[in-house]
Amino acid sequence: GELPRISLSARNFALAEQHLPGQDIVATCAACWLSSREAKERLDASADLMKETNEALAAAGLHYKGEVEIRHMVEVLIEDLGYDELKKPVVKPLDGLKFAGYVGCQTNRPFGIDGESFENPMYLDKLVETAGGEALSKYEQKVTCCGGALAFSEPEKSQKQIKDIVESAYDHGADMIVTPCPLCQANVEVYQSEINKKHGTKLNMPVLYYSQLLTVAYGGSAKDAGLDGQLIRAEKLEKICGK
Repeated sequence: GELPRISLSARNFALAEQHLPGQDIVATCAACWLSSREAKERLDASADLMKETNEALAAAGLHYKGEVEIRHMVEVLIEDLGYDELKKPVVKPLDGLKFAGYVGCQTNRPFGIDGESFENPMYLDKLVETAGGEALSKYEQKVTCCGGALAFSEPEKSQKQIKDIVESAYDHGADMIVTPCPLCQANVEVYQSEINKKHGTKLNMPVLYYSQLLTVAYGGSAKDAGLDGQLIRAEKLEKICGK
């Protein structure tokens, strides 16, 4: 049943309420955020599920009151700070770089930023522009799934998704792909070489996490931005770091 899964999330909620009362839980991982967000909504909507969950938590001496809020880090940046504030620390704008903003499916369903569209969310494009880059707003693979959950069980399906995501970025003239989802970042980057072997393609598109762009724009080094850990080097971004 669903009780074990819901109880695992509720355990985190109860610990947060106990040790950090009044503070939000902020997730940087899209999957963690989505799972936690769903669990909270299910618990808020069902008194019976809340009762059963707290009975399970009681075995560990915990109790969930239902007071905690679940947020994605991007929500915090945009809603609490805003684009204007995020732009102020920019000292090395990403001039001349074109980014395909790949939101993916998890941070889009249901994402909490007011006024955002499920079909064409703009927050990632706006973050790119805040950092001084050019956002390719007509990139049509923006909210498709990368197939991360299928990477091992059905790799051919996952890699078909990745191939479409990367080829569309090339078609729009992107220098690199940027995403708010760590799993998407890893999945879309890692399997390009395998796709090349199978299909005779020459995919070599850097895939970055949004915080890496901000780190570079804020004057951080390539190491600060984690660019030294990329499988596909983001050389144009590295050059900006070296200026």
